[in-house]
Amino acid sequence: MSERTSSLLIGRDTELHRLIGLLDSPSSQALALLGEAGIGKTSLLSRFVEQAREKKVNVLSVVADQSETHLAFAGLHQLLGPILSSAGSPVADLTPPHRNALLAAFGLAQEFTAPDRLLIGIAAVTLLIKVAERSPLLLVVDDAQWLDYNSRDVLAFVGRRLRNERIVMVVSTREQAPPSPFGHDVAHLRLEPLTETDANRLLDAQPHPPRGLARSTVLAQAQGNPMALVELTRAIATDRTWGGYRLEDPLPLSERLERLFSERVSALPQACRTALLFAAAAGPSELSEAAGAGLPGLEAQIWQPAENAGLITVSGAGVAFSHPLVRSAVYHAASFADRADAHRRLAGVLTRQPDRRAWHLARATLHPDESVALLLEETAAEALRRGGCVAAALAMERAAELSPDPESRARRLVIAADYATTTGQATWVRDLATRASAATSDPTLRAQANRAIGWALAWTKHQAEALRALVTLGEETAAWAPLIAWSTLGPAASVAYHLGAPAGRIAVRQVVDRLSPREAAIHAGAPDWADAVRLFTHTATSPYQGRAAALADIRRITERELDILGLSTAGPAAWVLDESDLAVRILRVARERLRKPGIQGASGAMVIGLSEARERLHKSGIQGASGAMMMGLAWACLDTARWDEALDACAEASELAAAYGMEIVTAGISLTAATLAALRGDTLRARDLSATAVAAVDPADVPFIAARERRVTGLIALVEGRFEAAYTILRQVLGDDGVPLHYHASYFALVDFASAAVRTDQVDECRAIVERAVSQVDGDMSPRLEQLVAHARALLSGRDRAEEHYTRALADPAGEQWPFERASLRLDYAEWLRRRRRINEAKPLLISAVEVFQRIGAKPYAQRAETELRASGVTLPGAAASDGLAQLTPQQREIVRLAAQGLTNREIAERLSLSPRTVGSHLYRSFPLLGVTARHQIRDVLGSGAG
Repeated sequence: MSERTSSLLIGRDTELHRLIGLLDSPSSQALALLGEAGIGKTSLLSRFVEQAREKKVNVLSVVADQSETHLAFAGLHQLLGPILSSAGSPVADLTPPHRNALLAAFGLAQEFTAPDRLLIGIAAVTLLIKVAERSPLLLVVDDAQWLDYNSRDVLAFVGRRLRNERIVMVVSTREQAPPSPFGHDVAHLRLEPLTETDANRLLDAQPHPPRGLARSTVLAQAQGNPMALVELTRAIATDRTWGGYRLEDPLPLSERLERLFSERVSALPQACRTALLFAAAAGPSELSEAAGAGLPGLEAQIWQPAENAGLITVSGAGVAFSHPLVRSAVYHAASFADRADAHRRLAGVLTRQPDRRAWHLARATLHPDESVALLLEETAAEALRRGGCVAAALAMERAAELSPDPESRARRLVIAADYATTTGQATWVRDLATRASAATSDPTLRAQANRAIGWALAWTKHQAEALRALVTLGEETAAWAPLIAWSTLGPAASVAYHLGAPAGRIAVRQVVDRLSPREAAIHAGAPDWADAVRLFTHTATSPYQGRAAALADIRRITERELDILGLSTAGPAAWVLDESDLAVRILRVARERLRKPGIQGASGAMVIGLSEARERLHKSGIQGASGAMMMGLAWACLDTARWDEALDACAEASELAAAYGMEIVTAGISLTAATLAALRGDTLRARDLSATAVAAVDPADVPFIAARERRVTGLIALVEGRFEAAYTILRQVLGDDGVPLHYHASYFALVDFASAAVRTDQVDECRAIVERAVSQVDGDMSPRLEQLVAHARALLSGRDRAEEHYTRALADPAGEQWPFERASLRLDYAEWLRRRRRINEAKPLLISAVEVFQRIGAKPYAQRAETELRASGVTLPGAAASDGLAQLTPQQREIVRLAAQGLTNREIAERLSLSPRTVGSHLYRSFPLLGVTARHQIRDVLGSGAG
């Protein structure tokens, strides 16, 4: 085995742990490591060897090579070579017959001796046992499918003879079962493809990580294969043509992957290779239709050599490649002329599938061709009617590339950019729109392109640039293109909220003042959209002014059947208004709509109709906020103590943000998860997540991120008992001059700041800062903010006033909407009561607080409350049974939550795009962790979190 070890080993912790466990066994162990080419067997073995050597284990290894398959004992010689050549080699201790047989096998015997397989096997076993007497021994055989037969036979013999020696043997192979001489009873470990999360982590670790559609395509075609993920990423980094590919089209292979798969293809008969090229250029359904239409060269007997080589499988369902990369190898090994001929011939028979026919013609076309561009435009419209936003955007992009006329090219690029906004892929949108703007002098087209550019910037770290672009465009188009101006407001308000500066918020409101929402709604044909965006613009820029009227508006709006855009805009508006439960309900509905087949969410963009198809896109509600909407749901769930659901939303949003290059979402969602980790006492994870946020977006550039990041850092210090540090950090969130770092987010740190002040004797200074900050609230405080302010004042007040503030904070039942904050309030009040010997009054407050803290897993706070209860003479049982929910994977938690709502396995499977069998398997594994034995018991364990 090569001494070079991959620096990346992602998603293999469980497998590595199992391998390392072999070394701790007192007896000999043998294991076969199974997996397809490129799945990561060599990288895993390399890391295993590193760990073994750190444990002072002696390692002997062999990497079998295809060129040595027919060389007798080549693998065994490579394995035992270091022993033969070492000083004081134990070979000399073997009996003469055994020593001579072994040396003869390697061509090292001084006299000719006919090799005896039994003697060689015994000699190898004896030699290895002698080596293991000095120190534990690990034998590693990589790529055993290419091991010569003689070596394979001897090593299998060795594996069977080892018993109580300190020897571990691990053999890797691409075969589906352990190599035949080793026997099917040998333990085996199969490497499965990486999960989507781990695949995204691996892509992010590459020098040039793909974004947007490129990432989606790599993920789809690599199918979790680590080598494919890395090599396809390298290939598209240097291939300027990748943008013209659909998700299902074969990506260009890197040289390494091409060698890996094409060698078997080149050995096939010409007729079979030609048939394979048709299969690679088409999909399975197209190939069947082409064969049915009489396309020559697809007769049944043609496929036999490829099937025998393991490249394809042929069944009643048709021809299927054994791996997508085999398809890519076949496709890209052919010349362009051959590929173009295959595409044209396929287009000639696919008369009943105009969209596929158009794409085949486009694949066969090198130069601009308006006739093909028109076919692609028709294809885009049809794809849009079926909810295929990515397909529509790709078709329009390719149509633009084939457009002879510059204005037609610009128009099609603008439409492609609009369609692409529904995918959330900001980088792709910006690229399309920039190309469109450069290709036209038409003011409307340029305005539409610039709107798309502004939208794309809004979800990156370039927030200030995004606000300038969106506000400028809104001001310039308000008079002559109100629909375009209005469409800038949603993302502009989001950016203004993130930046927090009064000037930016005022600028956004001034654009609103220039527009007539009613007129815009009539022209757009979407009153829900206009109302929701107007409401969000108001609340995001002025959350406290006219709060009662805004709240009435949001309740009125949500009584109607909103489309996804309306839901994903109204939800964040409710959250900013501190109507957290309402925000959760709205955003849950938006999430479920986004998960429907054929719908992929966007991130708050606006599509203005240029055609009937685009109007259908707008009215159908395909617009929404994928990453941004999930970020809003995560915040709302965090606030309402639905912490496990918040983690699920964080995981989903994080993957979307990574895939689509949405840096502001990466930062926001990382801080959500970091806040939750800190509150649960996992400060190491909280630090890591906070660092992820800072790496994505510089807090100095975005006050919203800065306020959240400072609060997380302060929480970490509080939980760890570093109160001086906590006070210093949290003071920055509110500002010495009483002007909060962020006009909305800073107020969530009030109670933490006051708690740190009490523990550092900084009460007077803190009280002055808090009062100055509260005086900056412009308008009516929400019940949540009133509770936070009263709680902070209670902590900072003297004996005479503290109880007044505590009782005021607890007086409004609306405060129950924020269970963690309410429980913290009860805990602090109970501590105050107990120190005044009012123990009977403190007990019910403490019991209530403990129940909440245990249920949601806020361990540091639960421990504090339990300590107070013990001091009050009360003993409580351990943590709530629902803590088992935290042990489930995000997908298992989602399945359990849906089951608690009464959905059947089939209904859950349809909603989550799984098989009913997979759903049943997840539920079966979840029951013991939840402490239940039947489906109807789940809701009792989940409690309020199931709703």
